[in-house]
Amino acid sequence: MSHITYEKTIEIRDQYDVIVAGAGPAGICAAVAAARQGAKVALVERYGVVGGNLTVGFVGPILGMVGKGTMRDELVKLLEVPENDMIGETGRAHDFEHAKYVLSEFVNHENIHVYLQSAIYDVVMKNHSVQGVLVSAKGELFALTAPVVIDATGDGDVAYLAGEETLKGRDDGLMQPVTLEFTLDGVDEQNGIICIGDVDDVKLNGERFLDYCKRCTQEGKLPGHLAAVRLHPTVHPGQRQVNTTQANGVDTTKVEEIFSADLQLRRQIQLLTSFVRENLPGYENCRYTASGATTGVRETRRVMGEYIITAEELAAGARFKDVIVHNAEFIVDIHNPAGPGQAEASIQYVKPYDLPYRCFIPKTIDNLMVAGRCISGTHRAHASYRVMSICMAMGEAVGIAAALCARQGCTPRSLDVNMLQKTMTKAGIQLFD
Repeated sequence: MSHITYEKTIEIRDQYDVIVAGAGPAGICAAVAAARQGAKVALVERYGVVGGNLTVGFVGPILGMVGKGTMRDELVKLLEVPENDMIGETGRAHDFEHAKYVLSEFVNHENIHVYLQSAIYDVVMKNHSVQGVLVSAKGELFALTAPVVIDATGDGDVAYLAGEETLKGRDDGLMQPVTLEFTLDGVDEQNGIICIGDVDDVKLNGERFLDYCKRCTQEGKLPGHLAAVRLHPTVHPGQRQVNTTQANGVDTTKVEEIFSADLQLRRQIQLLTSFVRENLPGYENCRYTASGATTGVRETRRVMGEYIITAEELAAGARFKDVIVHNAEFIVDIHNPAGPGQAEASIQYVKPYDLPYRCFIPKTIDNLMVAGRCISGTHRAHASYRVMSICMAMGEAVGIAAALCARQGCTPRSLDVNMLQKTMTKAGIQLFD
């Protein structure tokens, strides 16, 4: 492989107290939480709108639960969706166009500078700290600096660029499949079935719907890897949010794999739309109206931190003295990396659990924190805490921590966690029973 070596001097565009990389559910909460603590914040987002999976990712409903008083409660109200239960039985997918507006207003804070269509392509390191992030935006290259950086990219991009240890997938390296969610309109609400996923026992003509879907794969009406047809209601009558398309064996940290996966998923949207029209009562006149603008990614890098949380701890409802996310709850939802449906014979439920501060602190980098699905945990634990409700609470907690670090001139590793917890509790966030 040939190489090009070049040297370029770029300007430092601005200096901040906190830089947040990624404006998805974790990133927007991190930025706003830090700003409300008085920090000057840069929010850097590679897409042209904030929200991540809440907008361009087209993911709904908002799954999972956390303790009371987090920004998750605030965002659910902003998005005008009914209160959801842990696995989505009462949930409805939000309006993604409405989300683009209200989430932009959410981050429109005097202390936040939002950089859209801006990708972090490298970092400058010194003495185990990120001295600055290098940004590419519309033909410009520039640097941003801050004493604290939050990696909320989902993929752990900043941590990876900084040289921190990351892991992907399970022991064989395979990760959960990628998906493109899409919306169907024109569904007869009186007759159109709802199926929230693999835990749902809803019946169609006396047969469990998911068993019917499996039978359809055996009869050649559906490809085998699309055996779980998940049909969520939305805030608009007559719509269904479809979470069924699936491409296995894809690593979206490798850019050369993304287009072929995206095309495969878009072909599946056409196939699935025809399938439901032809086979499901109430869907005869439905039409495909919209889909995600980017491949939906469940799993890539996990950044190894001071503590690695396990699924066994989540199942037991683990409590930690350094808790910063309390009463998180979602099933260990491992979409099969090597085939259809779930990876395990039975879905493991959890008790409401804590996430400790140490999971958000990378092992070797002093001024970096992580939030969202890339925090420090095992493959199986990740399958529970990766959902949006929990990621929102993560982002808020880390944003407050970062602002405190910037104010006190300390590193995240040396921050007094008791002080962080008191600050969070004062803000109304429940951390203890």
